[in-house]
Amino acid sequence: MAGFFKSLIQRFTKPDIDWDDLEASLIAGDLGPRLAQQIVADLKSRQRTLHGTDIVQVAREHVRKILPETVPALEPIPGKPKVLLMVGVNGTGKTTSTAKLAHILHQRGYKVVLAAADTFRAAAVEQLTVWADRLKIPLVVGPPNGDPASVCFDGYEKAVKTQADFLICDTAGRLHTKHNLMEELRKIHRILGRKDAESPHEVLLVCDATTGANALQQAREFNKVIPLTGVIVTKLDGSGKGGVLVAIQQELAVPTRFIGLGESVEDFQAFESKRFVEELL
Repeated sequence: MAGFFKSLIQRFTKPDIDWDDLEASLIAGDLGPRLAQQIVADLKSRQRTLHGTDIVQVAREHVRKILPETVPALEPIPGKPKVLLMVGVNGTGKTTSTAKLAHILHQRGYKVVLAAADTFRAAAVEQLTVWADRLKIPLVVGPPNGDPASVCFDGYEKAVKTQADFLICDTAGRLHTKHNLMEELRKIHRILGRKDAESPHEVLLVCDATTGANALQQAREFNKVIPLTGVIVTKLDGSGKGGVLVAIQQELAVPTRFIGLGESVEDFQAFESKRFVEELL
């Protein structure tokens, strides 16, 4: 066993549990106050001597009830490109996740077009260009400091022209507290909607597991501006405990679709709730 649950077993070895300490530990594991209180209340109601393994067993039961057994796979839409909009704050690994997601779809035999809609950060365009060249995937790039919505628009046209199955738009990292940048996301959503009323078909928020509860606040704010259809949680190989994806699912009903466990392409995987509960959390 690895991760946060292992630390609970190591910490709570005695039967006389300090309930406040346990609740604080669960919150520190990024499960959120609501779930932490539910787990503690459940444990208190069990009229028997409890140890660390009991705590983990009950916590796992609660997490399993919250996380869906399966999450929707990314399947193409017949006759038109499926548009994936990648959003998130700076430094979460959004551009890398965009490239890795393109790689997965490409490996499945789908035709993919990338749109470098982060026009304000030259490094992001350069990074995506390197990935696109390596993966041999078409990339649409706009002028420096150009209109990101225009890049997404051009990307859609390129995807239609090449009969691509997927268009993945990498948007600029933005703080959820910056009104003008969030409004820019609304514009991208609006412009893509002109090409296809249902587009973007997926809006994926990229979160950094090491930011903990702050990722939940990011999800709340982005979800207000443009409804999220999924979350990608990165850096689960580091100090991130991963509990925040449970909190996002419980509060917003937004499922985790992919996770990042390292730097290589192979370390980016579709999310499996059973494995997460048993091995990673």
